[in-house]
Amino acid sequence: MNQTATRNAPHAEPGSQTLGFSGFHHLTAVSAAIADNKRFYTHDLGMRLVKRTVNQDDVSAYHLFYSDKVGTPGNDITFFDWPAAQERRGNNSVTRTGLRVEDEDDLRYWHARLSELGVAHGDITQRDGHGCLDCEDPEGQRLTFVADGGTGDASVPWEDSPVPAKHQIRGLGPITMTVPDLTNTDDVLQHVMNMRPVRQYPDPTGPEHTVHVYRMGAEDAGPHADLHVAVRPDLPPARLGRGGVHHVAFRTPDDEYQRWSDRLSEYRIPNSGQVDRYYFKSLYFREPNGVLFEIATDGPGFAVAEALATIGEKVVLPPYLEPRRDRIVANLKPIG
Repeated sequence: MNQTATRNAPHAEPGSQTLGFSGFHHLTAVSAAIADNKRFYTHDLGMRLVKRTVNQDDVSAYHLFYSDKVGTPGNDITFFDWPAAQERRGNNSVTRTGLRVEDEDDLRYWHARLSELGVAHGDITQRDGHGCLDCEDPEGQRLTFVADGGTGDASVPWEDSPVPAKHQIRGLGPITMTVPDLTNTDDVLQHVMNMRPVRQYPDPTGPEHTVHVYRMGAEDAGPHADLHVAVRPDLPPARLGRGGVHHVAFRTPDDEYQRWSDRLSEYRIPNSGQVDRYYFKSLYFREPNGVLFEIATDGPGFAVAEALATIGEKVVLPPYLEPRRDRIVANLKPIG
């Protein structure tokens, strides 16, 4: 993104605060071991594979979506299947993904389950006023179970999950990104994306540094609507790879999508233009520190192409890729 253009953007126009996000839509990360990835997220974490498709910009790669029973927006963690080297951790990247549960009892359940399954994890602790349990998937994807107190939209439990309904993941949030300098990122978050800075806390990985919390939606929203920005000028730039995050998507109603497209143009922010992903519509842009953001609509949803009872069981392609189905599917590795 052109930081100068962002810095010189006009101040938010009167009434623009009515345009905002209700929380996160999804988060997309990278796996180099997609069969193991599927096992971990569906078996160990008990999420449902709600869409088995391909990366529409690289059809040689799977794009798998894990969510609640129906693929509720705000619940999806998704993965590109790329033969990448391990991520180099650092700045200019999304560095931790929150997975919401309701309360401390759920955290204790997950602590016991992760221990039983041999999943790397920490102890239950308090962070930013919420109970938390850090863990990593087998490729080093950094995850945190967060007790949200029942805030945010209700998820739809999946009855075939190995995890009891009471303890199933309720959705995403908060999401943490790490940057070397806050100034221009703050400009975009506040004046373009209409987020509000609400509090700060010491970075648990470096207490001399600060994490700034930005809120979307209602004043009394919870972790599902909180973006955490850690400011770490001491870290090197990250290099994307397996175990890393490709982008984070923010949730907008379908009828506000055009307004977001117009707004990015008004603020002279380079972006992808409108992209129809078939299951939702998207806009992509990079904030000033290079983290890739997506704005994604709630609809039409994952049931547009297949029955709810069987979603995720076969490879589904958007209509424009269907003529190439045989060739695309033949190049995909079996994942069960």
